[in-house]
Amino acid sequence: MSQPIPPGSGQHQVTTKKYTFAPRMAKTPKSFIREILKVTEDPRIISFAGGLPSPALIDVDNIAAAAASVLAKDGRTALQYSTTEGYRPLRQFIADRYRKRLGLEISPDEILITNGSQQCLDLLGKVLINKGDHIAIERPGYLGAIQAFSLYEPGFHPILLHEDGPDPAQLADCLLKFPVRFFYGIPNSQNPSGITYSEERRREIAGILEKSDALFIEDDAYGELNFAGKSLPSLRQFIPEQTIITGSFSKILAPGMRMGWVVAPPAIMEQLVIAKQASDLHSNYLCQRIAAEYLQNQNIDAHIEKIRASYRKQRDVMINCMQDLFPDTVSFTRPQGGMFIWVTLPEGISSMKIFDAAIKENVAVLPGSPFYVDGGGDNTLRINFSNSTEDKIRTGIERLASVIRKQSQS
Repeated sequence: MSQPIPPGSGQHQVTTKKYTFAPRMAKTPKSFIREILKVTEDPRIISFAGGLPSPALIDVDNIAAAAASVLAKDGRTALQYSTTEGYRPLRQFIADRYRKRLGLEISPDEILITNGSQQCLDLLGKVLINKGDHIAIERPGYLGAIQAFSLYEPGFHPILLHEDGPDPAQLADCLLKFPVRFFYGIPNSQNPSGITYSEERRREIAGILEKSDALFIEDDAYGELNFAGKSLPSLRQFIPEQTIITGSFSKILAPGMRMGWVVAPPAIMEQLVIAKQASDLHSNYLCQRIAAEYLQNQNIDAHIEKIRASYRKQRDVMINCMQDLFPDTVSFTRPQGGMFIWVTLPEGISSMKIFDAAIKENVAVLPGSPFYVDGGGDNTLRINFSNSTEDKIRTGIERLASVIRKQSQS
């Protein structure tokens, strides 16, 4: 007869204990990107699979100086609890920048500082989605939004993206047939496609939404990264009471600081603040203070222009390589900004097979199927250009082109 293992013996008893979880967890997909990134940790692999900003463009020295200044001047306060809404001078900076960049009159009271823009999506899901509610999303759609909203068990209605933005007829039909709570979209350098809505399409989408009760959640994570330096209008200019904007410092300052924000009408903001209080009380106050100090003392416009110039060059190198090396049967977007190019392979070629074969050649790409809430996208790829040097882009695209040609011939 076996003896029980005594507590503290250092031995672990294997049990058959079963755990039960909320049904919503079974309907929430894992982060496909995070799973794939585990495969790309080998330093020999050139990875176009992630969505990382260039580490070379993170202003480490001046961020360090800002941190030292905050701690020296007001360290005890900066390390204390703070208000849920966030550090007011930082919210004022964001409001002033909307006025300068887009001509939007936004009060700091309409802004909530979040732990990255991903938390915005979770908070919006909490306050806006009941199980079974209808929401519209771009096709292909941002994977992080699909994952965040899936927790609240909505019905997704994908709206096809064209080169100039969402299909207006499809959106109008969706709003006519279903009581859609909101349409989530990324008008500037969309993730994953790289597409930017034209001004005409923005006006058209706003006009369609205005005739309904649906909100527009405008994810503007890449708005500052337009390579021409031109800012197209926010839908808030056309339908201010129906537009919620989310933003992020991750692409222009540092993603590790986890600094994002949401802009919403007062009635919605009140609910978001309550939801955030229940979630984490407030965002990292020390990082808010460091960000505010940095933005007060550094020329953020010059820094953003440096990022734009670098990414514009990296995009051009990647597109030129694709034009030279990819088969004529492969098409791809030519983004006006952001960090991604969307590749469409010939029908019948599996992007998962491309991924598996490319890994063997030490290059990683992201298969497109997880970006589709209704299935499809098996022959699409998302490729990131912001986190690779020009030499790595040339080498990586050469390897990928060879893989695609071999798969096309098999």
